[in-house]
Amino acid sequence: MNVFYLPTAQLGIISFPEEESKHIVKVLRMKEGDCFCVTDGNGSLFDAELVDAHPKRAAANLTNQRNGYDIRDFKLSIAIAPTKLNERTEWFLEKATEIGIDEVKLFASYHSERRVANVERFKKIVVAAMKQSVKSKMPVVEDIVPFEKLVKQDFDGQKFIAWIDDDVKEQLCDLYKKGENVMVLIGPEGDFSKEEVQLAKDNGFVPVSLGEARLRTETAAVVACHTVQLINQMK
Repeated sequence: MNVFYLPTAQLGIISFPEEESKHIVKVLRMKEGDCFCVTDGNGSLFDAELVDAHPKRAAANLTNQRNGYDIRDFKLSIAIAPTKLNERTEWFLEKATEIGIDEVKLFASYHSERRVANVERFKKIVVAAMKQSVKSKMPVVEDIVPFEKLVKQDFDGQKFIAWIDDDVKEQLCDLYKKGENVMVLIGPEGDFSKEEVQLAKDNGFVPVSLGEARLRTETAAVVACHTVQLINQMK
């Protein structure tokens, strides 16, 4: 079933903005009486019936408001240094949204090759992935901040920094506790500097390994995301 995003969704007759209206009427050629699903990105899904197939202000009747299957009792946050190639960061955002994530924090560190980001573009990637995977919650994507500022932000939960080092023996899957809020830091292509790791440790982050394989930044971020979700789905 087709899914559309409307942050102001509520029961009753609602109108879509022009971009979504065009997609509904011109691209998908939906007609009055056709049914689909609407997500508000804040935890609710609705059944919808198109009542006005106007290409600039389509309207639908929303019924059966319900919680999405992706409602969780824990918060998953991944902090990542954007990759040199934007499409790799976009790939991570798409896959993490499909797997399930609450928050993506972007940062610039010593070895970062990209220190600016098109956050609006990233948010569009997240919205598209949310709709494709029928999610009810849209992950928050925060703009780039310096690494030093990021690690000092308050976070109520477990905090880890993924670091490739011979002295790091413990793995994320062994230390993360099911049901706990968690933030995992993923470094840039050149990894974190020793000084950055020490600063993170001084602010409560625990160094962890994501396994024996050497992973790209975006792959490591997906592995961390999936590891947390898998642990929480185990009985």
